[in-house]
Amino acid sequence: MTAYTSDFLRLMAERGHLHQATDPARLDEQAKQPRGLVAYVGYDCTGPSLHAGHLLSIMMLRRLQECGHKPIVLMGGGTTKVGDPSGKDEQRKLLTPDIIDANMQSIKRVFSRFVRFGDGPSDAIMVNNADWLDKLNYIDFLRDYGRHFSVNRMLSFDSVKLRLDREQPLSFLEFNYMILQAYDFVELARRHGCNMQMGGSDQWGNIINGVELGRRVEDKELFGLTCPLLTTSSGAKMGKTASGAVWLNEDMLAPYDYWQYWRNTEDADVGRFLRLMTDLPISEIARLESLQGAELNDAKKILATEATALCHGREAADAAAETARKAFEEGNFGGDLPVMQVAKARLAAGIEAFQLVLETGLAKSGGEARRHIRGGGIKLNDQAVSNETQAIGLADLGPDGRLRLSFGRKRHVLVEAAD
Repeated sequence: MTAYTSDFLRLMAERGHLHQATDPARLDEQAKQPRGLVAYVGYDCTGPSLHAGHLLSIMMLRRLQECGHKPIVLMGGGTTKVGDPSGKDEQRKLLTPDIIDANMQSIKRVFSRFVRFGDGPSDAIMVNNADWLDKLNYIDFLRDYGRHFSVNRMLSFDSVKLRLDREQPLSFLEFNYMILQAYDFVELARRHGCNMQMGGSDQWGNIINGVELGRRVEDKELFGLTCPLLTTSSGAKMGKTASGAVWLNEDMLAPYDYWQYWRNTEDADVGRFLRLMTDLPISEIARLESLQGAELNDAKKILATEATALCHGREAADAAAETARKAFEEGNFGGDLPVMQVAKARLAAGIEAFQLVLETGLAKSGGEARRHIRGGGIKLNDQAVSNETQAIGLADLGPDGRLRLSFGRKRHVLVEAAD
């Protein structure tokens, strides 16, 4: 590990956030200046919530602010109209302005959990690149900025090269994305004194473009810093599960399910995720990751609770932990588990077990639901479901008007009758 002298780069390296940096020595010197860094991360508004895969870059903004520097959250109200081709085999679906705006309003809510907004020198600000991209004159933009980009070099960037190597079409619209992102950096430098862009390692080429464009058109010294693209030890992509994305907004994923995602962390990832996703001291993390066997489960519970506290608040995290404790240690399933309503008339007629398993999200296909049942993995009110076509109905509801479907020991859904 490089011996960094600034608090910021030392912290980033120690926590595992640091992957690539432009001119690390100069960046290290700049980071030692009081409030010497004003750094941004951009988030396009392609959906109503970010997911756990975005947490690394959000935590980078948090670490930056911890060290006395200023974070900028850039909402991609403009760039979302184009679509980032990075990591995609096909063009993103083009969204209407109304959908983009609705997604932006929904996404915004999560950031206040991680960074402090305000008017102070190190307080975060949030801006929207539609404020300048929507006003560009195409011919003037090409003359002033397009001439600084080499198509030969643009074709060498992974976001373009991988698509072409796979013989997947890349639209001219998408090809422009990296130019617009580079221009964002220049505009943020002009408007807010921004001197660093951060992001995942898949954004390295785009970040370099912005650094170089700022030098050419503004004679500014700009920096870039990336974090690793996070996968689990088994190679799974961060923020994805068999049942879908691990959303950060609680209206798309309940805090209890979010807690369970981190509780189910693979053994080999516990220490790494504690460093990346929590504020626990490094010395405490070292103790927790040294635990072996069944004791390592305690470290996973702490990881789950601390990660959930950052995203959803301490009260929600403690409630999720307590629900899990009652469920797994006392066999008492509390009301914080996910609840799905089913029409009383359907329950009166009886629903085949595999169908209800599918509808509750415990399986992502009918075939998978049947396999879960045949393998003995599905329980109805703590009793194994042995027949995939078994009718589940009103008689299975408890005194509280609910029944409980479980897959294994860790995934549970409550089903209640609705009029």
